Amino acid sequence: MNQQGGRPTGREDDWWRQLYGDRADDTGPTTTRDSLDDRFASAAGTVNQRSAAGAPVPSPRADADAVEPASTFPAGLPRPPGFTVESPPADGGPPPPPVKAPERPSPPIEPTPPRPLDYVGDGPPTYAAEPTALPPADPDDLGDLVADTVLDGAHYGACTLRAVSLRGDSARYRGEPRRDFLLTARFGTGDHALLLVAMATGARATPGAHRAAAEACHWIGRAVGRSHARLSEDLRGARRGDLKSGLHRLTDRSLGKLRASAAEQGMEPEEYAATLRCLLLPADPECRTRVFFGVGEGGLFRLRGGEWQDIEPRVTDATGEPVVGFGSLPSETPEGDRLTMDLGITTPPSPYDPAPEPPREPFRFRASVARPGDTLLMCTSGLADPLRGEPALAAHLTGRWSAPEPPGLAEFLADAQVRVKGYADDRTAAAVWEA
Repeated sequence: MNQQGGRPTGREDDWWRQLYGDRADDTGPTTTRDSLDDRFASAAGTVNQRSAAGAPVPSPRADADAVEPASTFPAGLPRPPGFTVESPPADGGPPPPPVKAPERPSPPIEPTPPRPLDYVGDGPPTYAAEPTALPPADPDDLGDLVADTVLDGAHYGACTLRAVSLRGDSARYRGEPRRDFLLTARFGTGDHALLLVAMATGARATPGAHRAAAEACHWIGRAVGRSHARLSEDLRGARRGDLKSGLHRLTDRSLGKLRASAAEQGMEPEEYAATLRCLLLPADPECRTRVFFGVGEGGLFRLRGGEWQDIEPRVTDATGEPVVGFGSLPSETPEGDRLTMDLGITTPPSPYDPAPEPPREPFRFRASVARPGDTLLMCTSGLADPLRGEPALAAHLTGRWSAPEPPGLAEFLADAQVRVKGYADDRTAAAVWEA
């Protein structure tokens, strides 16, 4: 047969004639039954006869021409973990175990970093290490709220600054606001910039102590910021006398405004008061003069050569009875008249004289030149007192802050809040590392 409809030729179409030619006899119907049940019975009988005779049933894959079925996973691509193709079981044998994908090695377990040191000294402090109660809040004056902890830092010139202010254990337990306040500010740009770190502590057990501390820092910040150009020149010129007189004047003005604010609120000056401690740092890398000034108690320390030096300016007051030549009245007038003896009779105060003001804290000032590797620490009494009273705390901070590189903010916070039993006040500290 020709697919193009042509005439059949030769032997090419013999298979067609043999199959469909006129000589092929019809097979006709078979004489035996050929239903589906008959075929199943015939096949089952054949298998049973061979099994009874001990002849194994040939496996359809036992033939040499049997082709292993191809995997259903696309060829040329890597197989994912756990993808296997099970091979058929051998004749009469158990199926082979499945091939498992190679297990990935588990990542190494990193050791847990040690917890920061909680306390030093004879025993644990009385209060818990973490805050317990929040201070009460006024819904109409939410700006009066004070955060539990304030953290700051900077790097200018040859110095690296770290500063922190945190609530004491006692205030955290009683739900009182932090009485310490911290202010860090930069005035100016470039090498002529001036850094100010101011910290204040409000009076103990007085309402609004945290507001007085904040107000004191803001007043001195405004005063220094408006005079930063002149102060920066005096620092670079090492004019110590000009710096002391100028900063004394600015401090008196700032604290005077704080006393005026107390009068406006109907409070006594000592009830709305605060200690004030400040540090001036020039951004010029060629100037290593560091100036401290302020009013009130606290601490000023320097870590040099692995040892702490207490460089807090000492305030010397004359005590005792006046002696001749120092504080006593002359024995006679320039005209030669002898003075009468004081009989100790008190003079009643005049109703026209103003009431005497409470004695003011003396002004403190210190200008020093830093050396490479020094660490200067200014702090309030909350850290100065345990640093002076507990040698273990001084030794711990010596080891932590003697490294060539200054600590990060988190590390500095952990170091500054190492507790000592018996000291539970607020802590505010500013440390300067010299490159």
